[in-house]
Amino acid sequence: QVQLVESGGGLVQAGGSLRLSCAASGRTFSNYCIAWFRQTPGKEREFVAAISRSGGGTYYADSVKGRFTISRDNAKSTVYLQMVSLKPEDTAVYYCAASKTAGCYSGYGYYDYWGQGTQVTVSS
Repeated sequence: QVQLVESGGGLVQAGGSLRLSCAASGRTFSNYCIAWFRQTPGKEREFVAAISRSGGGTYYADSVKGRFTISRDNAKSTVYLQMVSLKPEDTAVYYCAASKTAGCYSGYGYYDYWGQGTQVTVSS
């Protein structure tokens, strides 16, 4: 069992930056691929980014590539999502998730544990 807690969301103007954190507790953090997803009302949960167990592999949705950076600190059991050049269409609830699979995947069905989410609102 892994417990995930997101933080760092908030209200920011377009073009601004935010850094989200996902703090984990429970089983060995470095055993999991960690991903960020986001969701807006009435839409499916959307893959944003993922990072492999060691941090050596990172994966991004095309919509955020070049603007978002995912990283992890296994000693602190924390994953970060640095977001720059934010756009109004980035507005969503952002969730972090942990997967027990050997690789990282973009489908939300691969993820076993989820945080409660943090709201990001980008005003135009």
